[in-house]
Parts: sequence; structure tokens; C-alpha cells
Amino acid sequence: MSVPQSSSSDPTPTLGAALRQRHVTMIALGGIIGAGLFVGSSATLASVGPAACVSYLVAGIVVLMVMRMLGEMALAVPGVGSFTEYARVGLGNWAGFTNGWLYWYFWVIVVAVEAVAGAAILQRWIPAPVWMIGLVLLSIMTVINLLSVKSYGEFEFWFASIKVAAIIVFIAIGAGYLLGFSPAGSAVANLIGHHGFMPFGAMSIFAAVPTVIFAVGGAEIATIAAAESDDPAKSVAAMTRSVILRVITFYVGSMFLIACIVPWSSIVTGHSPFVAALETMRIPGAADIMNAIVLVAVLSALNSGLYVSSRILFRLAERGDAPKSLLKLTSNKVPRLAVLLSSVVGYVAIVAAIVSPQGVFLFLVNASGAVMLFVYLVTALAQIRIRRRIEATDPQRLTLRMWLFPWLSYAVVAAIAGVLAAMGADPALRPQLMASAASLAVASAAYLLTAKRQPSSHDGCATGYLSPIGQQAIEGRK
Repeated sequence: MSVPQSSSSDPTPTLGAALRQRHVTMIALGGIIGAGLFVGSSATLASVGPAACVSYLVAGIVVLMVMRMLGEMALAVPGVGSFTEYARVGLGNWAGFTNGWLYWYFWVIVVAVEAVAGAAILQRWIPAPVWMIGLVLLSIMTVINLLSVKSYGEFEFWFASIKVAAIIVFIAIGAGYLLGFSPAGSAVANLIGHHGFMPFGAMSIFAAVPTVIFAVGGAEIATIAAAESDDPAKSVAAMTRSVILRVITFYVGSMFLIACIVPWSSIVTGHSPFVAALETMRIPGAADIMNAIVLVAVLSALNSGLYVSSRILFRLAERGDAPKSLLKLTSNKVPRLAVLLSSVVGYVAIVAAIVSPQGVFLFLVNASGAVMLFVYLVTALAQIRIRRRIEATDPQRLTLRMWLFPWLSYAVVAAIAGVLAAMGADPALRPQLMASAASLAVASAAYLLTAKRQPSSHDGCATGYLSPIGQQAIEGRK
């Protein structure tokens, strides 16, 4: 049972199945553990204090719920190929078109941001311009993605393994330090000292959630990679049942330890709090160690960004929402033109970061700031409609269920809407929300201008039922 392909009589090329479950598992872990944790967490700790660990817990729970929704849909309606396509199944072509293009835009901007970040780190050891180092990094990752999906999976497996190992070692060292197994002594009082656990009040915890949710997003990459694995259903089920919970533990655990070890008032935004904690614990070479780990995180994000953006383009082309030329595959089942297009757009954004960092590039980044929230919101709404339809027609298909449906699903929708509202209320985040809303408007306008209007057979967003496309997907196996 799968979503019907476009109406063209030409057979649609199919991607390979070279990934294994170990690849998909580590892709999910690596998708969440990135530079946003190792460096970006400094902003949250500095603005919230020790209670930042609660902000990470709240954001992690929201992501966990969305991943559970994706797991339910992936097992009940297999063969969709990309998690953004569930919006098409549940809400119609408009939702599939906008979700796909917004998600692609988000990741090509991530590619540029990570390339610039990686270049800045490497300048510590390599005296070369940022644009040149960024081009080299992006070119290397492009070649890896062009070789085969297995080469992407292997590189990401080891990148993610290094990041996970770094977190585990940090948690072990930090726990040992707090338990007194260190000549430097313990400083647990930092958790409640310096104006208490919530120095900025309880509302600061929730005000930080919009920023944190951007850092903990990325696990949905695994649902895209699972489509190219030997057992997609098993891979997705494993990801939704245990992997996300593990990552939340890593995030919350490391933030808790940092809050205990380092006075929150001494944390500087933009400087890794992990380095501060390691230096407090008198770990030699802390800065170089963490810079190397952050570089791995950056390369991992670059690798995954190119992979995800190319596969999203492939799925959009499959549905007729992108040029058909993007469907062309190499002998290794790699959508070459989709990879190259994403790489070129990423490099254009890198140039913008060098030429106009506070102008064009800042706008591009802001325009992607809330995009992930829009995508998650549409995905949650699609899950509610798909679940109701399946319960009415073939409930045995629900082998993995969203907990406490429909109440938790409604709660997720409300939580995401609340985060968007919080962004609108925060002067610092409001530009991101407005620019991202402009991205949504552009994607919607593009759909209206380019789609072949066939309301009777394609759109169903205005009714209380699935779109006809979704009904075909649900009933396709009968």
C-alpha cells in the first residue's frame, strides 16, 4: 500500500535499499546530536539558567510525540518514501507540496550554516578563507553522497558514533566529578546557587523552547533513510520506540551536568558550555577536544543535509512537484541531479554568508527558522486524519499506535501552536517567525501557480475526510 505516483505513463525510477538498521539507528541519533547541542546550548543556559534542562525535556517530549506519529503512519501506510508525503496522504496535494519544499529549503540552509561553521573551526588549524574551506567541505560531502547511499550511511554511522561516544564519555566524566571522583572537587551547589534553579522565572523555561526545539529536531531524517533500507518497517519502529528517548536522555543529562558543574552566569553565548565544564573539571586540551567533536558534528550535518534535501527533491519530482529530470538515477541508485542542485544552492547560500552576513544570509536563515515547526504541525494534523480513517476501515493495520489518541495528538498540535505563539511574542524570535511565514506564503503561492487544478481528484483539505490521494493510499491494498 503506497501513495499513488504521478499520472505519467513513464515508469518512476526507484531508489536502492543499501542501508541497514544500524545505519538508520545512527542516522536518527546523529540527526539530533549536533552543533546545536555542543555550542548552541550556551544561549539557552545563559538565558534560562539551570532550568534549561527542563526546556530541553519539554522540547524533547514534543519531538518524541511527533516521531511516534511518524512511526504510526510509516507502519500503517508504508511505501510513501518521505515523511513529508504523509501531509499529502492526509491533507491533500497542497500540504504535500508545501511541506516538501519547505523541508528542502530548511536543509539547504542548514548545509550552508554548517559549512560556514565548519570552515570557522578549521581556520583554527588551516589559514585559508572561510568561503574556500566551506567549498572544500561541501564538495567532499557532495562526492560522498554521489557515490552511493551506502557511502552516505557508512560515513553518517561513524560520524554519529563519535558524537554519541563523546556524549557518553562526557556524562561519565561529569557524573564521576559530581560524585567526588575528581581532585578538583565537586560544585553541585551551582544547580541552585546564583539566584536559584530558575533565575529568570518559570516562564523563561517555555520561552526557550522555540530555540531548543530547533536543536533537537532532525530525527525525522531516519524515516527518509529507512525508505532505502532492507527493512523500512523494522527500522522506523526501532527509531520511534527507543532511539528518540535515548537522545532526550543524552540532552537532558548533559545539560543537567553542565548546570551542576559550571555557574550558569559564567556561560558565554557562542562558546561551548561543554568546554567550560571540561575546563572546570581540569581536563587537559578541552578546547581542542571539543572543537574536533564539533567539527565532526558539522560534517555529519552537512552529510545528512545533502542526503535529505536530495531525497526530498526526488520525492517531489516523483509527484510532479519538481522537474522530472531530478528523477534520474546513477547506476548506484543515487539521484545525481538532486544531489548536485542541493549542493549548488547550498554553496550560493555560503557565498551570501560571506558577502552579506547581516543582510541576505540573515534573511535566508530567519526564513528557515520556524519552518520545522510548520512541517511538524502539518504532519501532526495529517496523522490525526489518517488515524481516524484507518480506524474506520482497517484498524489491524495500526501495529504501532500513537499513545492516548486523540488527546496526545491534540496536545502536540496545541504545543507546536503554542511555540509559534511564543515566537511571535518574543521580540528576538519574531523576525524568524515572520520570515518563515513568508517562506510558507511563497511555497503556497508556488503551488497555486504550478499545480494542475483538479479539485475533485486531488484536494481534500477542506473536508473532514482524507484527500482522495490519501483514500487511495489507505485502500490501495484492498
